[in-house]
Amino acid sequence: MASSTEARDALFDDANGDLAIGDLEAAVVKYRQCVEMDPEFFDGWHALGMALMKTGEIKAAIGAGLQSVTLQPNDLLAWTSLSQMYVKDGQIAEAEHAKSNARILSLGGRVVKDS
Repeated sequence: MASSTEARDALFDDANGDLAIGDLEAAVVKYRQCVEMDPEFFDGWHALGMALMKTGEIKAAIGAGLQSVTLQPNDLLAWTSLSQMYVKDGQIAEAEHAKSNARILSLGGRVVKDS
């Protein structure tokens, strides 16, 4: 019997396959299942946000993007993606804030100091 992590990872791989062939709706469903199985799964939240942005579900994408930066606040790609989501939603101040966090990280800084 597969562990829950193995099941989550297999589902995540399936979702990535769907994404690769352009079946965004199927990918979104599977990414959602991944984060339901493991709410702390950063890669799942990040991928879900990007897939939702591509399907035009911007508000939901922002929610997933916020969850990803909450889980890994020093991840450059997560902040860059969140900034793109905010731009698509017309939230320019929020986009600039996310972009500035990405810039701090790109220069070797930290958004959240390690405890």
